[in-house]
Amino acid sequence: MPGLDGSAALPVIDVSPLTGPASPSARAGVAGQIQDACRERGFFYVTGHRVPAGLLDQLAAASAEFFALPLADKLEIAMARGGRAWRGFFPVGAELTSGRPDLKEGLYFGAELPADDPRVRAGIPLHGGNLFPRQVPRLGPLVLDYLDALTHLGQAVLAGVALSLGLDAGYFAAGYTADPTILFRIFHYPPSPPQAQDWGVGEHTDYGLVTLLAQDDSGGLQIAAPEGWIDAPPIPGTLVCNIGDMLDRLTGGWYRSTPHRVRNLSGRGRLSFPFFLDPGFAAEVPPLPGRAAAGDDGRPRWDGQDLRAFTGTYGDYLLGKVSKVFPQLRSGALD
Repeated sequence: MPGLDGSAALPVIDVSPLTGPASPSARAGVAGQIQDACRERGFFYVTGHRVPAGLLDQLAAASAEFFALPLADKLEIAMARGGRAWRGFFPVGAELTSGRPDLKEGLYFGAELPADDPRVRAGIPLHGGNLFPRQVPRLGPLVLDYLDALTHLGQAVLAGVALSLGLDAGYFAAGYTADPTILFRIFHYPPSPPQAQDWGVGEHTDYGLVTLLAQDDSGGLQIAAPEGWIDAPPIPGTLVCNIGDMLDRLTGGWYRSTPHRVRNLSGRGRLSFPFFLDPGFAAEVPPLPGRAAAGDDGRPRWDGQDLRAFTGTYGDYLLGKVSKVFPQLRSGALD
């Protein structure tokens, strides 16, 4: 297992100067590391994140308890019951990546909004309350605590991203993520046979600004790199951070969202906890000002898409993506 000295194929960045009091030079140093990581890999490990280890341990234990339930119990909170909020459980094979079923089951969560929230009353997709299992009552409070902790961390990391682009540290928090789109998943990957060709999740990029991933010790995450696919094994005490399509678009391709995939060959179930901090649902996402938008290296994307050609709000982009992930829910939930 790699250590915290950066011996892994991905850089390890201590973001504590972004999560607490620090000198401008310390914050600038972290920003420089983030810039290098976003230019070279699009992925890096995060230490100094101040997310309590006990919180993640409890969340993992409660999640494992849920996924051990009989399927009928899990289906009590099936995504079809989440309506336009797009929340709840999906079984193995129900989520598609690039049109192929994934070998995973999971839970979808988001910012907890009451029924009288104007966005919920207006029926805006992906806004609403979460579905929590009655059989594991501790899971709901743990999820909400984790959402709070990761939202603070995500905003801190974006402050470092802003500094890395020559912008004010608060550039994102005062604009794109003043009212962010918060999405959180808990995935359980059954073990794949050694010679299997199916993927827990196939090649894809993330949709928004930044993703913060906690993973158990099973391994299986792989990242596309110039030299080929590389492993991103778990490092104790770290989270994996990667940039998404909207940061790719904002920087005109200077920071490139990187394809990644998962195959669980550990011989046991794998748990992962991806948290997505994305632009506000109604936000337009034009290129950033000044040199932040410069430097497109001309490399074609993995899927041939030109993000600069996209027009509209982040919500438009997100709905177009998720309707392909769960085509069976497209009618009604997103229309």
